[in-house]
Amino acid sequence: MRNFKLILAYDGADFAGWQVQPDAPTIQGTLALAIGRITGEKVLPQGSGRTDAGVHALAQVASFSLESPIPAENLKTALNDVLPPAIRVFGLQEVDSAFHARKSARGKTYRYRIYRNDICPPFLARYVWHHPYPLNEEAMQAAALLVVGEHDFTSFAAVDPERGREETPASNIRTIFASAWRRDEDEFIYEVRGSGFLHHMVRNLVGTFMLVGKGTLQPEDIPRILQAKNRSTAGATAPANGLYLVNVEY
Repeated sequence: MRNFKLILAYDGADFAGWQVQPDAPTIQGTLALAIGRITGEKVLPQGSGRTDAGVHALAQVASFSLESPIPAENLKTALNDVLPPAIRVFGLQEVDSAFHARKSARGKTYRYRIYRNDICPPFLARYVWHHPYPLNEEAMQAAALLVVGEHDFTSFAAVDPERGREETPASNIRTIFASAWRRDEDEFIYEVRGSGFLHHMVRNLVGTFMLVGKGTLQPEDIPRILQAKNRSTAGATAPANGLYLVNVEY
């Protein structure tokens, strides 16, 4: 068997997330069908993580094994011919059999885009959270810095939909290497890089920082929320359409 590493980008607006589902279009399911159509082999590509419905990716990583002798470059070309325009393969290479897209990952970067102008252009609406109302952006930047380091992120972890409960506390410890907001013309953008992320963690962080921006919370409340280890102490989950998986590190 040959093991492959694939780098793909996708517009997640019309997909029910990464993970295959029986009655809804997903990235994993669509990719598996495309590989099967080309090679005749039934495979289920493993992603670096499960992006939710509506979340986008600039460089998601997946791995899968094939018996087919088709060269990697030819397979990449064939996949882009077969896949819908909303999914593009930018890299595909044969790798060591030990490589696994999720288990081998050492870090990830996510980006969240908020459009701040009064009127959101229709061509941007699917890709940003439109919030034209007043925000204290300096306070949000101060709050973002306070999650850098190793913390228990239970307060920012969603209940796992498959198990119906939160992960065990020990598994909710993550290390954040960088966390910052920046202005890019009409957009206020959050970028976070860490060792890994819990289900809805980035969107829950953004929702909490938005409360800081509105004055409901203060930056100094962030350490208290982390220490509480209670989801109800943090803000609401930000909409999926503003979130992007930017990079996966190995």
